[in-house]
Amino acid sequence: MSPNDGRTIIASDDNIVLMSPPLIDRRLKNNNSNDRTASSTPATSTSSSPYLQPSTPPHVPSGFALQLNDAISTADLEQQEDTSNGNIVVSSSSIRNDAVIASPASQKSLRTHNPIRAIVDPIMAHSIKCGKERGDGKDQISLALGDPTAYGNIPPCPAIISAITDALQAPGMAAGYVNAVGTAEARHAIHKYHYPNTNNTKLDDRKADSIIVVTSPDDVIVANGASGALELGLTALLDEDSVLLVPRPGFPLYQVIAESHGARVVHYDLLPNQGWECDLDHIDRIISKEEENAHDVSTKVVRGIVVNNPSNPTGAVYSEEHLRQIVKLAEKWNVPIIADEIYGDLVFGNNVFHPMANVASKLGYTVPIITASGLGKQCKYSILDDASIYAATTLDAHHISTILLDTDLIPGWRLGWLIFQDSRHGSIQDVKKGAQRLAQVVLGASRLAQVVIPAVLDPSVESDVAAISQWKENLYTQVEDQAALLCGLLKECQGLEVIHPQGAMYAMVKVHAHLFDEGIYDDVSFMKLLLEEENIVVLPGRAFGMGQEEERDAPVFRVVFCAPEDVLRCASERISSFCSRHAV
Repeated sequence: MSPNDGRTIIASDDNIVLMSPPLIDRRLKNNNSNDRTASSTPATSTSSSPYLQPSTPPHVPSGFALQLNDAISTADLEQQEDTSNGNIVVSSSSIRNDAVIASPASQKSLRTHNPIRAIVDPIMAHSIKCGKERGDGKDQISLALGDPTAYGNIPPCPAIISAITDALQAPGMAAGYVNAVGTAEARHAIHKYHYPNTNNTKLDDRKADSIIVVTSPDDVIVANGASGALELGLTALLDEDSVLLVPRPGFPLYQVIAESHGARVVHYDLLPNQGWECDLDHIDRIISKEEENAHDVSTKVVRGIVVNNPSNPTGAVYSEEHLRQIVKLAEKWNVPIIADEIYGDLVFGNNVFHPMANVASKLGYTVPIITASGLGKQCKYSILDDASIYAATTLDAHHISTILLDTDLIPGWRLGWLIFQDSRHGSIQDVKKGAQRLAQVVLGASRLAQVVIPAVLDPSVESDVAAISQWKENLYTQVEDQAALLCGLLKECQGLEVIHPQGAMYAMVKVHAHLFDEGIYDDVSFMKLLLEEENIVVLPGRAFGMGQEEERDAPVFRVVFCAPEDVLRCASERISSFCSRHAV
């Protein structure tokens, strides 16, 4: 049959076989876990992602609920319309009779879905961005994009620009490939930045009876942004049908990566009334249930706990004591911690950032820590002597804020890294080697971009240190002032309650829906109406795993406070007007 004979071909891919290469630790090399597959919950089922489906009350506008539900549902059919003749060809993994069927998409690609895009895109698709086209002069203002450079009011560190300029003008500057795990200079600088007081003794050189675990530049992998680093780390850690624990609310990238590989994601709660701390009892119950239900007792089902500190989307910064409790819980269950610390020292007021690896080392290296960070939104570097640095790394709250500074703001340059701090038992050596092999697939981050890592993390010229210090001081003041401004203004809006951030670039705002008319009943309806009436974009809490039917508190939305002061004031005025208009 010719594809142009006027027929419509529709084929179903109902039986999806989840496949991913087994990347297991050395304890399980000889173990065959295929007998678990048949009874596992598919990664895209509602049980693994139960908080993406919006509620649909009786007053939902006609057509909108259908459109939103269709966007969020995981479709097995991928359609492509041929506009020249009206035919529709649908991807399938089979050929029926004489029909010509398009090549099927991979199962991994079909498992890859971004919750934010699924919720936001259908709403944004029909928005009119220009105020002139709207007729009310209200140009669109986004408080949703987590890019500190979007409005141009927060420039990148000048030392970064200088480093790139010098590298391009240097006659010996190479433009070829580099080691897939990063340049030696970049990895050394990253290691020195995270571990300023350790030598380069390799892990294999430690004494058998010693509890001291020493990292080296060999434990560092430079990747394409912190997102690329997380992709490498999670891919090396997770098998099909294994489990990853991620925070709710939390950045959805963890879920996207894990489920694309056929792993299952289970959300653990953060506690809004306790500064968004991790619900340790909930984590304990989840792991206990998963391990109890495991079909193969020799296979570790829960492969990791993701901890994001400082947090996106909540802006929470965890105390050292809370991090100690997380480490002790991970030790109880022998589960590695994936520490997403991209916002590092970007904290406000008297809050202090404590690296998870530091906390684990002080507790005796009983839990392996895989740290993801980068130059996209933070980076600290040392400005004092080794003795003072040591005082900072021992978490002296009175000195750390003046000794360790952040820098950069170049998210588009895609510079991130992983650091593997093993336990004293050598628990993740095979995971690290797996990540190193996976890095060879993409041949590492840009060689030119990696030039800036030593220049920023380990500056050799005192004038550069002083310039970066001044730039950072100005940046800190600006970001914290913008956070205080936006949160203060939103606090005055009727029906809203701001949960003040402690760091990062985000704040969560509660919507007390019972104080509004029937048009506002949850976070998604609030976002949609706010966009339609005021042309303001925020992200609903549902995009970060929160669902109103499961929540004990009011629905929430997230705002970003990186825009200039005049933009934040204008956005706040519109939101205030919107809330007053819909108040009851």
